Amino acid sequence: MPHLTLRAHVADLEARRFRPAELTVADGRIATLVELPPTALPPDAPHLIPGFVDAHVHVESSLLTPAEFARLAVAHGTVGTVSDPHEIANVLGVAGVAFMLADAERVPGFAFAFGAPSCVPATTFETAGATVTVEDIDRLFDDPRIGYLAEMMNWPGVLFDDADVRAKIALAHRRGRPVDGHAPGLRGEQARTYAAAGISTDHECCTREEAEDKLRAGMHILIREGSAARNFDVLIDLLAVPEWHDRLMFCSDDKHPDTLATGHLDDLVRRALARGHDVWAVLRAACLNPVRHYGLPVGLLRPGDRADFLVLDAPPSPALRVRQTWLRGELVAENGVSRLRPAPARQAAPNFFVAEPRAAADFRLAAPAGAPDGTSVRARIVVAEDGQLVTGESSEEMIVRDGVIAADPARDILKLVVVNRYAPRAPVAVALVRGVGLRAGALASSVAHDSHNIVAVGVDDDAICRAVNLVVGARGGLAATDGAATDHLLPLPVAGLMSAADGYDVAAAYTRLDEFSKAALGSPLRAPFMTVSFLALLVIPALKLSDKGLFDGARFAFVEVVADE
Repeated sequence: MPHLTLRAHVADLEARRFRPAELTVADGRIATLVELPPTALPPDAPHLIPGFVDAHVHVESSLLTPAEFARLAVAHGTVGTVSDPHEIANVLGVAGVAFMLADAERVPGFAFAFGAPSCVPATTFETAGATVTVEDIDRLFDDPRIGYLAEMMNWPGVLFDDADVRAKIALAHRRGRPVDGHAPGLRGEQARTYAAAGISTDHECCTREEAEDKLRAGMHILIREGSAARNFDVLIDLLAVPEWHDRLMFCSDDKHPDTLATGHLDDLVRRALARGHDVWAVLRAACLNPVRHYGLPVGLLRPGDRADFLVLDAPPSPALRVRQTWLRGELVAENGVSRLRPAPARQAAPNFFVAEPRAAADFRLAAPAGAPDGTSVRARIVVAEDGQLVTGESSEEMIVRDGVIAADPARDILKLVVVNRYAPRAPVAVALVRGVGLRAGALASSVAHDSHNIVAVGVDDDAICRAVNLVVGARGGLAATDGAATDHLLPLPVAGLMSAADGYDVAAAYTRLDEFSKAALGSPLRAPFMTVSFLALLVIPALKLSDKGLFDGARFAFVEVVADE
């Protein structure tokens, strides 16, 4: 017998209408869906829509394990994610993916679709904790929970037909898995070549023109709005083109816990509707297209589907409010409050962190040999951009004092360092950065895409050393210090990337760190830690820092901090 009966206006995304209907649920599935006369429902009858699906996210960037991520996400109507576990894979390899799969099982109703990481390590120009081979990917595909080949970040390897890249893509096609893309800035013939290799999505578009080129090449475009990368405003008007409605999706990519606690894809739906976009095009991007493209088990409000749906008080509008979230016929969130209670964890927190404490002298940036004190040298500066993963490059005259080049906070030129976490005392890479805006102290993080060494930014060597050693002492975490009396630390014992604690407690601790980095240390960035974590991401142009040195992402080569005359 059905254990749930609802009378409501039920969304039919294909027919683009709400129909008055009586819906019954049995054994977690929609048993019957009978259309009713319009007069059969009271004026205040609820509206049912399918749940939201994040089409590309790294769960690790929420600093939460999958079970806790799901617990927070369902409060905002999210019922599934297309989750790339390459963050933990860069630290622990296939064992890290296994951890994510096992932890996700603690919330069996939530539809986690994990991918097989395609680029571990992301490049050969940094030190990672593991390698994922073609053979590893083949074994991962034996598990039906691995639904796709995760983002192919090695776009030069695609364009130049690298044998290893070609083998991974061919394997995915042979095993019936879609291949996700990652091709920032590719336009025209390069975009067509990338798509023709069999890569079906891209979430890195920063301009409408780039997205249109890739759509014309046959790709699906993911409109991204995360904690650091924010491309929604630039890309959302793609929804005004009907021919592209079936190839647009929403994603967050990287979502920190403070913003996940307050909203997720529901925010993007509201904003899209506020821009005047067609409600059915918006719901297609938020609900239907990811399910279709990735073959997810998420229900779409049809007889026989899983009973995954959202209850709204009114038709979707800019004032949209998710009253209830249902997964497999179970109420998992109501009025913004999660009712999920993950099962206890059955596995210990895995990690790979052997770096030892450092001294302030380790972070000196030596001037060129023979440069006299008081003279200036021209240095390359990494330029961080708020809301973007891409960085710029500038050059500035820096004064040599006592044989070193120091930070100059008055000009917003800070020290940027990366410390190898996989060796006890490897040499430290040091560079300069503008755009983080600290006036005092330092930030340090073991979340440093993609290899997750320790990245730190600060106004002087002492403060940087203090922040780095806070992270080392915790064997992974986020740290902020004023360099004198006040320190803040959020430990991340799971691979140096995640906390196993209550997600809302982690969100509160992260909020305190974030507020301190802004109010006390002076950063103007919306998400300072997220932005800093991407300063080591070599596969995104233009200038980045790995543990091996300063890297030009456009030329795919190392460069010197002190520029050639």
